[in-house]
Amino acid sequence: LPNPFSPQPLFPPEQRMVLLACGPFTPSDGVAFEPLSDLLEVVARDRPDVCILFGPFLDAKHEQVESCQLLSSFSDVFQLCLRTIIEGTSSAGCQLVLVPSLRDVSHDFVYPQPPFALPDLPKEDRAVPAPEFPFSPQKIDSQ
Repeated sequence: LPNPFSPQPLFPPEQRMVLLACGPFTPSDGVAFEPLSDLLEVVARDRPDVCILFGPFLDAKHEQVESCQLLSSFSDVFQLCLRTIIEGTSSAGCQLVLVPSLRDVSHDFVYPQPPFALPDLPKEDRAVPAPEFPFSPQKIDSQ
């Protein structure tokens, strides 16, 4: 007789690879997104099933953002960042999940945050609100 306390799985177990990364995705001395490019190289090499990226994608606390030294608008730089992410993850065949941060310069500064409004986001990818989880993924306070 089968053991009643160890249920058999309905489906064979599959191994899933999930890549998690948290911004900012720029170095402190510029907004050229080199760390993001490095991350997308890892995505292309390792080909995770799911890539969950937490903002900030364009950090409101970045020195060049605070002093308005960008050559393009916040929205244009943010859209370039997101296009780069979408292209880099879709070519690797992974599902993308984008989670905003309160420090995203071109997103609503409210809590909880709504998901990004991204009409160009492929159907298999998702933009989720923050927090989508019962705790803030950017900061966990222990009591």
